[in-house]
Amino acid sequence: MPNGLAYLMLAVWPLVTLVMFRRWPIERALIWSLLGAYMFLPPPPAGFDFPLMPPLTKESLPSLATFAICLFYHGRQGRLLPRGRLAQALVFLFIFSPVATVLGNSEPVFYGSIGLPALGLKDMVALVLLQFILILPFLLARQILGTGRGLRELVGALFVGGLIYSLPMLLEVRLSPQLNIWVYGYFQHYFEQMIRDGGFRPIVFMYHGLWVAFFTVMAITCAIALAREADGRRRLVLIGAAFYLGVVLVLCKSLGSLIYGIYLAPLALLLPVRMQVRIAAAMALVAISYPLLKGAGFVPVDWLLEQAARASPERANSLQFRLDNEDILMERAGLKPFFGWGSWGRNHILNPYTGVMETVTDGRWIILIGIYGWVGYMAEFGLIALPIAMLWINSRRLGNRDLSPLLGPVALLLAVNLIDMLPNATLTPLTWLFAGTLLGVAEKMRDQRSVEPRDQSRAGQRHRPLGWHSVM
Repeated sequence: MPNGLAYLMLAVWPLVTLVMFRRWPIERALIWSLLGAYMFLPPPPAGFDFPLMPPLTKESLPSLATFAICLFYHGRQGRLLPRGRLAQALVFLFIFSPVATVLGNSEPVFYGSIGLPALGLKDMVALVLLQFILILPFLLARQILGTGRGLRELVGALFVGGLIYSLPMLLEVRLSPQLNIWVYGYFQHYFEQMIRDGGFRPIVFMYHGLWVAFFTVMAITCAIALAREADGRRRLVLIGAAFYLGVVLVLCKSLGSLIYGIYLAPLALLLPVRMQVRIAAAMALVAISYPLLKGAGFVPVDWLLEQAARASPERANSLQFRLDNEDILMERAGLKPFFGWGSWGRNHILNPYTGVMETVTDGRWIILIGIYGWVGYMAEFGLIALPIAMLWINSRRLGNRDLSPLLGPVALLLAVNLIDMLPNATLTPLTWLFAGTLLGVAEKMRDQRSVEPRDQSRAGQRHRPLGWHSVM
């Protein structure tokens, strides 16, 4: 069980956030109020559970506090909702689709003598509030970080955060994952999952070692993005930092994240920005189409299992287990395809005698389809993929010199996060920060594209391409 320090840290974080907003620029305060909480606050089950409220944990409480403090201290920084109709519709569906989910699950579910409760008004209120709190980083980032300064602050913060976090990570690689026990009095996951290849995976204060490894991938890519636009000694320092973080990534013993890092590093360093955005758009399309492709038999399951077996039998067995559970859970979700089964584990298969869940949900996509149905899935994945699609559309008429060199790597990171949400549930506040920032940038690109032709026609001048320094 969490100790008193765990609850104290959660309780004082709004005060820490207030200090950040009073002393730092609004962009930096927004980023670190969420990034710092993600890095150092105690993970679930530590949290506050109030009536008619979703649990306030390290992911929800900082988002709510940041929104309230930002609104109080800085006032409105423009409209909170996106300007495009599609984006607005997806936000509306994301927040309010649980209403239809609850209305469609007003009856209890029985497995033999084991029953799960019906959903009611309290569940409706709690789920809608949870969705609203979860999307706040996206809305705030779109409003505040969708500028050149905001984009640079975000990339720099992820790089610095990765360097800071590498120190406790290396400590846990050497001594075993103990920091959360030493500081907060409990271990947040299954310890045996942190043992791999004769050593240990670091987990620090995150939910799982896979989350830590993917965070390291983010830091490496941000270091490379910063190095790409730097020159002289600063570029060498940043490349050296990226290599150092690469060594830390190897020590994380996560094959998936290691593949992501090897894949992203040359793309972020060598390709033109427009090509990076195109690749990110293609990856996002594959990710969002995965459930349909798998259902139609177009996912090469046997080939994937063969490749996993070449790495190790353990990884092959783990992948086989995930794929088998996906098939079972998709069959279950097919009984309520539009708005899902809701909370309380109703999307799972339970043992009719013991009440123990016999299925496991690993990927974020299967969790969404089971709980909120296809509507909830398309709302969430659509909101994350939409900024990448808008960047691709709005960047086609621009040259590479007209785009920020930081834009492509961030788009690639967001697309890889979408891909990683297929085998894992790695949706974090950082995901929403990236998506909201890119959406804000894409909206400004679209606005300037529509304004400049009118200015050109009025002045009779040649169309001036969009300079990244003016929008990025």
